[in-house]
Amino acid sequence: MAEVAPWIARQRDQLLAQRGHAWLLHGPSGLGQYALALELVRAWLCDAPGTQGACGQCASCHGIAVRTHADVRVLMPEVQMQQLGWPLPEKAQADIDEKKRKPSREIRVDAMREAVDFVQRTSARGRGKAVLVYPAEQMNAVTANALLKTLEEPPGDARFVLATEAAHQLLPTIRSRCQAHALQWPAQAEAQAWLVAQGVAADAAPVWLRAAGGRPADALALVQAGGSPQAWAGLPQALARGDATALAGMEPPQAVEVLQKLCHDALAQRVGAAPRYFAVVDLPPPAQLPSISVLTRWAALLRAQARTAEHPFNAGLMLEALTAQARETLGHALNSGHPNRR
Repeated sequence: MAEVAPWIARQRDQLLAQRGHAWLLHGPSGLGQYALALELVRAWLCDAPGTQGACGQCASCHGIAVRTHADVRVLMPEVQMQQLGWPLPEKAQADIDEKKRKPSREIRVDAMREAVDFVQRTSARGRGKAVLVYPAEQMNAVTANALLKTLEEPPGDARFVLATEAAHQLLPTIRSRCQAHALQWPAQAEAQAWLVAQGVAADAAPVWLRAAGGRPADALALVQAGGSPQAWAGLPQALARGDATALAGMEPPQAVEVLQKLCHDALAQRVGAAPRYFAVVDLPPPAQLPSISVLTRWAALLRAQARTAEHPFNAGLMLEALTAQARETLGHALNSGHPNRR
């Protein structure tokens, strides 16, 4: 099993020292909500837990590692269960295999109801039961209400951990029944060292960490998605030129997110603040950027496009339109003599 990031291990030890049957782990994406939630589940069910969580060697730890533990239920959208290696219920898998439906992008109410029944039954291994819900904001109101009663009056040996990147989207009644823990940001040096330990080149780690807004798990995902630090650094100028290859290979949601980062940094530059996702040298200087009102309109347009990016009418046309919008907004900055003009 991969070594746990040091900031996740610290928080795990902190939470295990406290009592509680339901935790709500919340914070921005990329800080390790899922990793921390799984660490808690492993420690709760471990046959020989220590001061630093699960032993990693016992039958319980092995069962979780291979996704077969009888006393664990994981509630996720089916697309994420597939990505993270958790098996789907037999009927759900059969429906998807037979193309009766696509994997769900939200937590299904029937899965929640099955989990509620699951916690009422006797523990198979005698160390209690655990339910992990991630990302918890993907519960709709019906699914969340199915969980409420059990959260309020849980069986004595059942524990819950809900992990979310949007706690404000949860029902207040769900939040009130959990002990909340805000995910902690790692120090930049610690995050960079962790990225290097995952195989990221030392000179590339700071670039990808900046591209992810300081979120190490998101930074690692960017590395694994391909691309290069040089391409990221050159992206603002490429888009200002209207170079459609700057977004090549991206799905529309990813492209919109990249443009939102660029728009954020352009606005920051315009008002004299430090950019977050790109180095200052890679952005047009403030005097050559469009007005705040123009950049604000671009930001609003990107927010609207983000709502439909998962299901675009035509992905290729959408990427072309996004590139054209970026060139229209930023193009004059390139023509004004940017010092890094290529």
